[in-house]
Amino acid sequence: MTDQRMLTGDRPTGKLHLGHYVGSIANRVQLQHKYETFLIIADLHMLTTKNTREDIAKVSTNARDMVLDSLAAGIDPTRATFYLQSAIPEVTELNALFQNLVTVPRLERVPSLKDMARDAGKEEMPYGLLGYPVLQAADILCVKAHVVPVGKDNHAHVEVTREIARRFNYLYGETFPVPELVESEVPTLVGTDGQGKMSKSIGNVIYLSDSAEEVRKRVAGMYTDPKRIRADIPGTVEGNPVFIYHDVFNDNAAEVADLKERYRAGKVGDVEVKDKLAAAINRFLDPMRERRAHYEEQSGLVDEIIVEGTERTRREVQQVVFEARKAMGLTAAYNQLRRKAERARKSREDTAP
Repeated sequence: MTDQRMLTGDRPTGKLHLGHYVGSIANRVQLQHKYETFLIIADLHMLTTKNTREDIAKVSTNARDMVLDSLAAGIDPTRATFYLQSAIPEVTELNALFQNLVTVPRLERVPSLKDMARDAGKEEMPYGLLGYPVLQAADILCVKAHVVPVGKDNHAHVEVTREIARRFNYLYGETFPVPELVESEVPTLVGTDGQGKMSKSIGNVIYLSDSAEEVRKRVAGMYTDPKRIRADIPGTVEGNPVFIYHDVFNDNAAEVADLKERYRAGKVGDVEVKDKLAAAINRFLDPMRERRAHYEEQSGLVDEIIVEGTERTRREVQQVVFEARKAMGLTAAYNQLRRKAERARKSREDTAP
């Protein structure tokens, strides 16, 4: 492991699914052995689209689920530091320092923000959502991360972070690394309904925590070739969600090739194709189920991991914010005022009758 750092994470809005795994978690599992790893539970980001008291009340439960999903997926708690974003107020201070280093038109060009507002049912974009990439820059730079593995939707966000880091360094001196984006091999995963990407809000998901039977039920209901009404009709493989999943999750390449050949020739039914997909996904998830059971049987362990990680991260962030304030001259400005105030007070005391 080098002395370089990686920062990534998720909003605590529910359990993680296969789309999260292929989009970023697989990269995290690999990269944790190369970089010092920080994994954010981004509950302040959650507030941009989910900010009712009921949403906030679910944060602790969702945070536990997210961390447990990550551990089950292969994140090693001895190599990675999990932390709760809202428990580190210094992050918001860094966000305030960064706000004047990027323009409104630049943020309005981030394509995913409008999509997020639309998906959340918001007719107008909240200020916090427009500033989402700036707060994300604070998240990344508050631990001086060098790499950021993210899904396709966050590519433009990371570019804003890079611009802010360069701008800060230009104005105030070299303070932050300019982080590199690490793309996943499968940037997005189509949902089980074939309608856009896998999404918790839509419900077209297979969760990392699903039981074998739940996986079979979800796969059985998957969208496939709508023109194929009988098994003896040749079907389309390209763009077919069932075969997209086979390509990603089935470890038996010969089986996948055979299914594709017979599907195109009208010699296999959807039931067999889906049964074998469900079996393949369950083989993929079985090691995660074993790791999950190991961590679940240790009561309170996940809570300890989050709290200890948050406290460790806060100490790191406090130092980084101090360095940023010092580079900008804000620390010196207050120190000058304080010294003059102290001299004035001492002078009054000395001349007092």
